[in-house]
Amino acid sequence: MFVDQVKIYVKGGDGGNGMVAFRREKYVPKGGPAGGDGGKGADVIFQVDEGLRTLMDFRYKRHFKASRGEHGMSKSMHGKNAEPLVVKVPPGTVVLDDDTKEVLADLTIHEQSAAIAKGGRGGRGNIRFATPANPAPEIAENGEPGQERYVTMELKVLADVGLVGFPSVGKSTLLSTVSAAKPKIAEYHFTTIVPNLGVVETEDSRSFVMADLPGLIEGAHQGVGLGHQFLRHIERTKVIVHVIDMSGMEGRDPYDDYQIINEELREYNLRLTERPQIIVANKMDMPDAEENLQQFKEKLNSDDVKIFPVSAVTRQGLRDLLFEIADLVEKTSEFLLYDENDDQEESQSVLYKHIKETPNFQISRESDGSFVVYGNHVEKLFKMTDFSRDESVRRFSRQLRGMGIDDALRQQGAKDGDLVKILEFEFEFID
Repeated sequence: MFVDQVKIYVKGGDGGNGMVAFRREKYVPKGGPAGGDGGKGADVIFQVDEGLRTLMDFRYKRHFKASRGEHGMSKSMHGKNAEPLVVKVPPGTVVLDDDTKEVLADLTIHEQSAAIAKGGRGGRGNIRFATPANPAPEIAENGEPGQERYVTMELKVLADVGLVGFPSVGKSTLLSTVSAAKPKIAEYHFTTIVPNLGVVETEDSRSFVMADLPGLIEGAHQGVGLGHQFLRHIERTKVIVHVIDMSGMEGRDPYDDYQIINEELREYNLRLTERPQIIVANKMDMPDAEENLQQFKEKLNSDDVKIFPVSAVTRQGLRDLLFEIADLVEKTSEFLLYDENDDQEESQSVLYKHIKETPNFQISRESDGSFVVYGNHVEKLFKMTDFSRDESVRRFSRQLRGMGIDDALRQQGAKDGDLVKILEFEFEFID
């Protein structure tokens, strides 16, 4: 089964907890704190493996959770950093954040990698909190939580040439004739339901990768038919080969077919119109093909567009077609799917964007009268606090006060004895 889109959950490893410990060595008076830091949590890294061709594996395993860092130890020994979790993906994989739709990575080259979920830093041990005023602190941090997110993975096949056209115009036959690919060929529409790739070699020993994509029909960019699922695969191709059935066997007008398919490409992505396009007038061995080709040229009325009359069955005209495709592939540079190089160094310009500042915390009130404090920053502080030690609890209380949470609770009407919740933790508000 060919799988080219999947949604998965990834989570970086939590950092290891810091430790509270003290030196208790003979002949060492006032040994002082000796609790080490926790190790860093593991990153979740996606890495390209050129041996993979689909995202099939991700249909069965959709959760990837990296291991946490080792906890800090006594004698000032720090915990070990966790080894990254490497997830193998096929070349051509685009990774997007499922919530923001931001492109996190576009992975195309063998062993290219990108960190998709960062691991949390290790918590600090009590050696980090020693001060002249407090030389023996009983404070240590828990490890920082690892980054977690849902991501959508899209596979866009790596082909130099993409065959597009209506169903049953002969795309699969053309691919099977010029390469060693063995796509399914039959006399009914949508025989091809997955992209097929084949390596084509010309007589002068040049080669390129050709993809036969499922047939498009009118409305494909809106999800009609099968082709809409695979329009994304055309985005990576350098050259588009537009295959048209010149025999008119299906009862359609070849020129109308040409216009409809180009409109679908334009509606799906305007940048597809930038790619060079070759028109292949296929099935020229059929009776009415020559007459239909003349009418097609008259309606097209353009000398700029090259038309190659061929017959994929009898191999008529294929030699010149392949030479032309090879020439275009060599001359055409790759099209970037995303503007990755629009940075300041290359463009010599700076783009200022307004990014709405998110507050460190928010407060809501529940039906039982309790107050709920939430927000990424305050929840991270909560998770990194060791509530088994009074000194850590007092530090957390000072952090909340410094963030302005106490004042905000008073403004919301909080009084002595009111219940305040942060995640699963409940405590009384004391004014």
